Amino acid sequence: MNIFRQYFDRFLALRRSSNLFRRRTILESVARGTRAGQLSDQLNRRLVEYARSELPDLLAQLGTSAQGLNDAEADALREQYGINEVEHERPVTWWRHLWLSFNNPFNLLLTLLALVSYFTSDIQAAVVITSMVVLATLIRFVQERRSNRAALALKEQVSNTASVRRRTDAVATPAAAAAYRPEPLVEIPIKQLVPGDIVALSAGDMIPADCRIMTATDLFLGQSAMTGESLPVEKFPAAKSESQSALDMANLVFMGTNVISGTASAVVLTTGNDTYFGTLARRVTDVSSGTESNAFQVGVNKVSWLLIRFALIMVPLVLFINGFTKGDWTEAFLFALSVAVGLTPEMLPMIVTSTLARGAVVLSRQQVIVKRLDAIQSFGAMDLLCTDKTGTLTQDKIALARHTDVAGNESDEVLGFAYLNSYYQTGLKNLLDRAVLEHVELTTELGVTLNYKKIDEIPFDFERRRMSVVVSEREHHHELICKGAVEEM
Repeated sequence: MNIFRQYFDRFLALRRSSNLFRRRTILESVARGTRAGQLSDQLNRRLVEYARSELPDLLAQLGTSAQGLNDAEADALREQYGINEVEHERPVTWWRHLWLSFNNPFNLLLTLLALVSYFTSDIQAAVVITSMVVLATLIRFVQERRSNRAALALKEQVSNTASVRRRTDAVATPAAAAAYRPEPLVEIPIKQLVPGDIVALSAGDMIPADCRIMTATDLFLGQSAMTGESLPVEKFPAAKSESQSALDMANLVFMGTNVISGTASAVVLTTGNDTYFGTLARRVTDVSSGTESNAFQVGVNKVSWLLIRFALIMVPLVLFINGFTKGDWTEAFLFALSVAVGLTPEMLPMIVTSTLARGAVVLSRQQVIVKRLDAIQSFGAMDLLCTDKTGTLTQDKIALARHTDVAGNESDEVLGFAYLNSYYQTGLKNLLDRAVLEHVELTTELGVTLNYKKIDEIPFDFERRRMSVVVSEREHHHELICKGAVEEM
């Protein structure tokens, strides 16, 4: 096998095709020598150094501790590094949006014809053509502007949070660190994270920034967005790689990836555009800064250029034939101009824009926002649309109606075990957990804080298809409480 591989590698080298047969991370596509490539190299070296540093030294370098930062320190770091938000497409200014609504070959042709009509004293034709262009442009501009405002308002309603440990005292002293007892985690918006924050991760969480693992229990991450690996990758607190690539470090996690199973605590290393994901987002934003044409726009442009070419052929031909035969070149020019106006359908932009605008209004009644009118044609050309729901189809909430044993009989013991499991688990709390935990009266009835103590937890994974917690009841025996798929139980 090795011999065949050597021959194949030599063949690829001769054909200069080796890059087509090796797995590359997304960020390796950043061109070397460019500013984006240099920033990527610098970030990679810095993250590798962070991964190989001793944890106490790293925390000291970041100006934090296992207790986390206090609010004043976090505010000062946020002033220095900015908010934890990657580069994204910014709203277009109104004047540029107005120009984009006007800028297409057909409108430019009509504008040229209107100017020629005006300078040849055909005021009526100039007014009609100009009116058609202005109405088509304004309809597109107003409709798209309204849709963009609605989309922006909808986006602002969606916020992601992270579980962060924030210190309540002003200064982290060695004595305080020695007597440290973890305080309850606080939920803050992801954009407020700063380097040095201590975050808690559990199944279902998105990694909010580039972080180094401090503690981990059966932690598996999906890194397909970064490396293309379809299988989950296990992460550990210690670095176990001699590679010079940060993505190979077992104790680093990256923004844009997600926790498949397990729990962990991690210290934030870089945020926003300084993350690996931010580097990629900046490059994509730079590349896609120009608006690409869709199939509908390409078709309209082809028709427009066809009319322009036809006019460029017919107008001179009519001008010369009429001028040579009649000898009146002024009349020949006016007649050729009328031919050009007649060849151009002045109502076409108005009809197309008003039709698309009506489609956008109809879709808005179905709670669909159309940011670009030209997208409606692509939407209507679909034969099959596949989508995925998020949450439930009702209110993203369920209620606990009955609690039964395996025989189908009402059982308070089952409800008690379910409450203990949901109460002590540190992983992702789904809708079932929330419905169970709404029975807050069970905390008093069971005496959770007095009679029970959490011993250990086995996080959910997709092989066992269940998660378990081990609790000690009154310090004299342990109970293993499992929940999961019915067939597994």
